[in-house]
Amino acid sequence: MTAPSDRRRILLIEDDESVRKLLERALSNAYTVESASDGLSALRRLASAPTPDLVICDIMMPGVDGLTVARRMRSDARTHATPIIFLTARSAPRDLIAGIQAGARHYLTKPFKLDDLLQKVRKVLGG
Repeated sequence: MTAPSDRRRILLIEDDESVRKLLERALSNAYTVESASDGLSALRRLASAPTPDLVICDIMMPGVDGLTVARRMRSDARTHATPIIFLTARSAPRDLIAGIQAGARHYLTKPFKLDDLLQKVRKVLGG
């Protein structure tokens, strides 16, 4: 088993507490998971904490939305290469295009299959 300090780090940004708790449980078996309930607190964490290996981010959140978080990450030298997976209810083709243009590696729509998300996480993190 990997020691907690050796585990890959994921920042989960999700305003829906039930979804956030579900994902924290599912991901914490293999990864160190930190979470934020909105974009502003996520940006603060990204500025002050070690850079995560992956960000999983909702788009529609109060205050700072996920697209803004992604754009700010891409413009910051510390986080510009950090992979982002969007997990959102926004499913129109223009939303997908906006997500990819903002820097997402993957774009999953809610409702989602947990196995699909876990597969994409493993693909991004190489394990």
